[in-house]
Amino acid sequence: MTTVSDERAEMIKALTLFERQIDEMHVAFEKYRHGQESRMPNWQRLEEDLIHFSRRKIYELVISKNLDRLLYKFQNRKKLWLSWAEEAQGLT
Repeated sequence: MTTVSDERAEMIKALTLFERQIDEMHVAFEKYRHGQESRMPNWQRLEEDLIHFSRRKIYELVISKNLDRLLYKFQNRKKLWLSWAEEAQGLT
């Protein structure tokens, strides 16, 4: 049986993992931008995972606000990443 505290801990762990993945994706895009990587990172998969997670019912305000913050962070980074990808493709 899953308790509320177990579910809360699972959500916090997932949000921490998403934040780390966003930061790692940013580093990967920087490498792609500078030609250190030849393949563009798969940002679409991360976006799908975030959207899927965001569809869950979240009853705690702190977790909900943290998710909103991560979604906002992802969208801002995604804009930057796509501009970098355009720039990198223009250089090749």
